[in-house]
Amino acid sequence: MAKPSVIQVFKSVLAAFAGIQSKQNREVDFTEGKVSHYIVAGIIVTIAFISMLIWVVSKVLGS
Repeated sequence: MAKPSVIQVFKSVLAAFAGIQSKQNREVDFTEGKVSHYIVAGIIVTIAFISMLIWVVSKVLGS
């Protein structure tokens, strides 16, 4: 199998983040993917999620 593309890595990280990652995709991640790619993508997704939460809360509170 070919190594996962950047988009596939982000899709996999988002699915895992949401808790809907399939067993088949998880197995591909562990066998074909490079751990550093998933760590970097996970950090980016986490920062984006926290930034979005901060933005939403600031808009709701009107500050």
